[in-house]
Amino acid sequence: MTTKPPMRDALVAAAFQLFLERGYEAATIDDIVALAGVGRRSFFRYFPSKEDVVFPDHERALADMTRFLEASADGDDPVARVCDAARLVLGMYAENPTFSVQRYRLTKQVPGLRAYELSVVWRYERALADYLGARYADRPDGKLRADVIAAAVVAAHNNGLRTWLRSGAEGDAGAAVDHALEFVRAAWNGEGATRQGPPEAEDDVVIVITKRRTPMWRVVREIEAGLAEEGSPT
Repeated sequence: MTTKPPMRDALVAAAFQLFLERGYEAATIDDIVALAGVGRRSFFRYFPSKEDVVFPDHERALADMTRFLEASADGDDPVARVCDAARLVLGMYAENPTFSVQRYRLTKQVPGLRAYELSVVWRYERALADYLGARYADRPDGKLRADVIAAAVVAAHNNGLRTWLRSGAEGDAGAAVDHALEFVRAAWNGEGATRQGPPEAEDDVVIVITKRRTPMWRVVREIEAGLAEEGSPT
């Protein structure tokens, strides 16, 4: 006896079968529930809209990522932690490569789905930024640093993920994402990222006020003295 798939999974499977056969716009919710063999009310029990059936696991992934960040210890490296949080999202895609590739191709074809996906990505980014903001709360540039690192992590994750999806899910998704996230980790855990305050100017400007008839050799000496004083240790 064949076990009937859970209703939620049956709806997702029916939806994508119709999206592939008829196109996203042509497939209606009524069509989906008819193919899945359930009532219309059952669809809305699991999915608020047709767009949501395309991204059925993002709410779970977002909740998992949020719990992971909340469980962080004070000694955890914040940048490494948000990179690991992004890898949790990758796991959602890697669970079902065929479905992930189908969704990627469908999203590229339908502008409305692309806009929906961007709204989901923004929620991931805000969860990362909120965590980093709390960790960097004692820094004068804390919010800026949190927002920039969160955006960089999301961009790196998406770069690696889309490279994998464009290949048809060939190879190791984790390797592509790890390679991209390493850029973020190296940039923000390196010496340049930990420097406080504004960057030093590349070129110094020295202004010397002197009399018109002052010999040039004396003017040069005053400039050299000014530069030496500026560069001397305090």
